[in-house]
Amino acid sequence: MLLIQNIRLSRILRNTWQVDLIMIASCTVAYLVREYLISHHFSVPSIIPTLLGTAIAFFIGFNNNQAYDRWWEARKVWGALVNDSRSFARALLNYVDQDEESVKRMIYRHIGFLYALKANLRGTIDEIYTKYLTEADLKEIEKHTNKHNALLNIQSRDLQRLSKSNAIDGFRFIEINEMLTRFSDSMGMSERIKNTIFPTTYSYLTKVFIWLFVVTFTLVISEDAGPASIFLGWLIGFVFVSTQINGMSLVNPFENNSAGVPLNQITRTIEINLLQMLEEEEIPEPVKPINDEYVL
Repeated sequence: MLLIQNIRLSRILRNTWQVDLIMIASCTVAYLVREYLISHHFSVPSIIPTLLGTAIAFFIGFNNNQAYDRWWEARKVWGALVNDSRSFARALLNYVDQDEESVKRMIYRHIGFLYALKANLRGTIDEIYTKYLTEADLKEIEKHTNKHNALLNIQSRDLQRLSKSNAIDGFRFIEINEMLTRFSDSMGMSERIKNTIFPTTYSYLTKVFIWLFVVTFTLVISEDAGPASIFLGWLIGFVFVSTQINGMSLVNPFENNSAGVPLNQITRTIEINLLQMLEEEEIPEPVKPINDEYVL
């Protein structure tokens, strides 16, 4: 997630340089075609780039709005996980009687659940969660493809055991079980966002229309601007392309990039909070921003 208010132009150019080269080549070809092939036969009506520009603005606006909705929903889901995690640990520490070992094991297992979920959403191999699990837990989840879901199942089983041993009363059992249900809901919503592909045609058609707009715009203004129309065509196209790329960077909010939801930071924050509630001595450092620009 970006932290800075002003983005350097160099960062934008690093993300768009390939498209910029294509646009410059397209504008050059359009200028040469108009200058040496069609200038003496007909002129391109200015209404064409005008209508295309209007249509593209609607397309980009719609795409960016939908992309931000996906990103914001993902951020709300993980914000809820932060709140529910703290409540879960607090309930276990204060409501469960005479079984401190089980409480610590369940809180540790919850930290492991968060790291396992994060690794799954990022599509990375992250074994951090294993240090918070017992040998029995590791052996049980080994046969599961969805390890975070398997950990929730173990949590429910341990909670049921606490209830049967009268370490927790029925009302508080229901309250803590509802938190486990919310964890499952947040897990499912995260997986839905990750596994739901943003319609490919939206992005593809927008790219095609931007290319057509850049070409027709160059053809129209080359009559008055001459060779400068190549630069002007690229400049106008750069505005549309940069805006579109900015929106598309939010489409997959769990990707490990500067525009994604900062899962590393959020998970580490929860980890620190829960370990401090357990009064542990070894507390990890918070995740620090990279180059003071963004946090992962």
